[in-house]
Amino acid sequence: MTIGDRQNLHATLADRLSDFIAAPDFPCVGAKSAMAGQNLKILAARDLTSGWNDLDIHCALADWARAYRSDPSGLRSLAVIFEGPGDLDEVGFEAALWARLQSLADKDAWKGMAYDPRVCADPDNPHFSLSFGGEAYFVVGLHPHASRPARRFERPALIFNLHDQFERLRADGRYEPMRARILARDKTFAGFTNPMLAQHGETSEAAQYSGRAVEPDWRCPFRDPRASA
Repeated sequence: MTIGDRQNLHATLADRLSDFIAAPDFPCVGAKSAMAGQNLKILAARDLTSGWNDLDIHCALADWARAYRSDPSGLRSLAVIFEGPGDLDEVGFEAALWARLQSLADKDAWKGMAYDPRVCADPDNPHFSLSFGGEAYFVVGLHPHASRPARRFERPALIFNLHDQFERLRADGRYEPMRARILARDKTFAGFTNPMLAQHGETSEAAQYSGRAVEPDWRCPFRDPRASA
C-alpha cells in the first residue's frame, strides 16, 4: 500500500466512524456530544496486533491529557482506528486490546509519567482506570465481530475517554441521567441491556473495555508497572 493509498484509507475510515456515531440509533449520547462539539479526535494505526504505532498513540494520549487540563470544558474522545485485522473474534480482539494497552502503559511508566492519583492502577480494584500523561482514561473497544451492535464497527478501534470528564458530570448531577439514557438507547438498539454496563460501579471497569460479556471468574491480563509503587 502506497503512502497515498494509506492516507486515503485513513480519511475514509475517519468518515466511516463519524457516520457510525452520528447514526440516529447509535446509543452513546456522550460520543455524539463529543463529535458535535468537534472534540472527537481520530487517529489511524496499522494493526491492532502490532506495536507499530504504539509510540505515536501514547504521545497523542499524553497531548490529549495536557490539552484537557488546559481546557476541561465539554465531552471529548480520542479514537484510534486500526486498519486490521478484521477477522478477530471477541476473545482474540480482547487479547489484542489488552496487549496494546499494556504496551501504552509500559511507555507511560518508562517516560516517568505519574499515575492519576484519583484512580487505581490495579485492574481488579473497582476504582481502576488506565492512566496516560497523568490523566485517567476509560476505553471502549469496537470491532467487526462484536456481539453488541453498538460495538460493531468495520475495523478494530479503541476509543479513549477521559475519566475526569465523567466525574465532572457526576458532580453536576448530569452523569446518572446521561448513563440511564445510554442504557435505554442501547437496550432499544440491541434488544436487551448490556450486562457489563449494568455492573458499572460494582466491579472494575476493565471488564467493560472489550465489549465482550466476560465470565464471572475473568481476570484482566493487564498489570501496570506502577501498580506496586
